[in-house]
Amino acid sequence: MAASISRRSVLAAGAGAAVAAALPASAAQAGSRVGFTLNASTLDGGEQVVSVTLGTSRLGRVDPASLTPGTFRVHAKATSPIPLAPGELIFSEYDLDRVVTAARLDHRGDIVLELSHAEGQAGGGTLGYIVNRGRNVRLDLVYTITQLTPFVVRGRGPVTVTDFHQGRLANPEVDAFGYRVSGSGMKYRLYEPRRSGHGRRPLVVWLHGGGEGASLPDNYYDNETTLRANRGALGFATPEAQRIFGGAYVVAPQSTSFWLEDGDRFAPQIREIVREVARRHPIDRERVHVVGCSNGGYMSLKMTVVYPELFASSVPICGVVASLSPGGGRMITDDELRGIDTPTWLVASRDDTTVPPEPNTVHAHDLIPGSLMSLYDTVTWNGYRFPGHWSWIYVARNDPRVGDTRVWQWMARRRA
Repeated sequence: MAASISRRSVLAAGAGAAVAAALPASAAQAGSRVGFTLNASTLDGGEQVVSVTLGTSRLGRVDPASLTPGTFRVHAKATSPIPLAPGELIFSEYDLDRVVTAARLDHRGDIVLELSHAEGQAGGGTLGYIVNRGRNVRLDLVYTITQLTPFVVRGRGPVTVTDFHQGRLANPEVDAFGYRVSGSGMKYRLYEPRRSGHGRRPLVVWLHGGGEGASLPDNYYDNETTLRANRGALGFATPEAQRIFGGAYVVAPQSTSFWLEDGDRFAPQIREIVREVARRHPIDRERVHVVGCSNGGYMSLKMTVVYPELFASSVPICGVVASLSPGGGRMITDDELRGIDTPTWLVASRDDTTVPPEPNTVHAHDLIPGSLMSLYDTVTWNGYRFPGHWSWIYVARNDPRVGDTRVWQWMARRRA
């Protein structure tokens, strides 16, 4: 996202107007202005706002027994940050009341309103998908809090807050990735592991799908959607992955459009980011791994074609090998596939109708020497069935395995 758009989104996200409580001032003591934070979590199907934290600790010690799910009403409105032309379709805009499932106090004494959320549940997402542009964008979020009944502050009595003000969107996993811009101007996010002792660390390069690229004609280059759309990059920053890799840096570049547009142009820019991170941080250059989904699956293959000695391993997920346009030829030629000598583990699902596995993942597996492949029947996790194209969910959860070896452990053992 360009700076002007980014600022506008942040301002809109903090533009919750003052809200009068539903009770008259005479019903309880009036509280002063209270700010609130939107707490988000990136689920396998994308980021959702899962709770709201009200900064009420400054009012005194709130009696938790005075809180119920009906103490507050939470209304949410989400709109596109980009002006849409007449007839343009965007998925996931909404204007509705969120269901409050619980009201509790956190360790600071602030009130936390837990919100109903689940995979596939509408009305809590932070991203919208603009269909004709093929892009996810971070929605402008405006939340309105209305207090319906007083809560009790010890030593003060019943309190009704008359002014709530929206603050930032907080997602600890996303916020752990710092913002960077390479010398070529390509933006990326970087996770830095906790330092414990000395020694060089591995680097995992995550290459996003087509929907998470920038849209420069719209002046939209947010460098965030790749962390909010799915758990691809986030998975490698979890405590489990960090333990397996021995503390890995994780870098997520963002294309200025989509990787398939011009892999030959983007490949040197990605290599520049790898070199830049390795120059500034203690990276073991023999343990640089590339993982990508869909468009990024293509790009991970492309990187091992162009730079055969750069990576210790490659994990292309539902990657594009054959052109998705009729008669479009191959994005990665058979000779190029045969020439890949980077250890490669391909992942896809048989029910993928976006990038059919047979002419893409299966074909690549047949030609890449020594490659491994995990081919699932469906993409189902925790009882929820996702679209067949979303097989990156399995890699983000370290599910693919051959024998007793899972994909993260396999990657961690590879050396360039």
